[in-house]
Amino acid sequence: MARLADVARKAGVSVATASRALVRPEMVAERTRQRVRDAAIELGFRYHPSAQALATGRSRLLAMIVPDLTNPFYATIIAGAQRAAEEAGNDLLVVVSDESPERERTLIDRLRDRVDGFVAIAPRGPASLFTLPDVPMVLVDRRARGVPSVVIDTPGGLHEMGAHLAGLGHRRIAYLGGPRGSWADPRRLDGLRNGSGHEVVAFGPLPPTFEAGNRIADELVASGCTAAVAYNSALFLGLMYRLATLGVQVPEQLSVCCADDLAEFGLAVPEATTLHVPTEDAGASAVRTLLGVVDGRPPEPRHRSVPVELVIGATTAAPA
Repeated sequence: MARLADVARKAGVSVATASRALVRPEMVAERTRQRVRDAAIELGFRYHPSAQALATGRSRLLAMIVPDLTNPFYATIIAGAQRAAEEAGNDLLVVVSDESPERERTLIDRLRDRVDGFVAIAPRGPASLFTLPDVPMVLVDRRARGVPSVVIDTPGGLHEMGAHLAGLGHRRIAYLGGPRGSWADPRRLDGLRNGSGHEVVAFGPLPPTFEAGNRIADELVASGCTAAVAYNSALFLGLMYRLATLGVQVPEQLSVCCADDLAEFGLAVPEATTLHVPTEDAGASAVRTLLGVVDGRPPEPRHRSVPVELVIGATTAAPA
């Protein structure tokens, strides 16, 4: 069985350089890194993860806690996070909290000695859960004192969306809210209210699902609102489906907007008024921030805001 010293000898480098090339590739020049990798492949050498952890104090394994795996919004954040982790020579372990603070705590307790750190997407637990000593942590779409975060500026986007609807003449706007305990949900509602300057009727909290959007549609139609903004794509699609069943024309009778992208659903017709949200960028930024924390480099800024873009489509118009 080939040893690290054999790889170093064949690549013409020291054992320490060979180790860095395989364990911390970002610390070694590209040409040297490739020479060591080629030697390792030719000799059939594999650097065992346990040996790596003992030698460096790093497992090169990161954990990402997500509320659920049915929401494509989270899936694209995961995709960006995985890309950034692999680019830095790390693996990403994805675990599901089922939107439960108790399960978040259980996952952190179970994995804290196995991983280098955590990225938590829209966690529901108390802030104290994410400020544990010696547990590197980065939050996505949530802020907690002393914890680095990457927050998508959906509230700012909804402020702009509210202004768009007010400009069309809407004076009574519905907001189909997010799940109970969501940190982002009241901030999105405030952004919409401040942007429109008119009455906003809040429905919810609602599960961020197609079924919930479908179920709330009748109550929305009876409310007298002339426009509606859905917390996420799944709610939007459920609402649109039920409105079509009821014979409510969009946007002639009701303008409908969505607070995140619909591209992941392949929805092209009708083109919706929505927010373009760079979710993959947010996931990648969160992992890079976490790696900096693990390496002892405090992030600047500590709380990064990811801008969104209002995309005006065919689902909004002046009220009848």
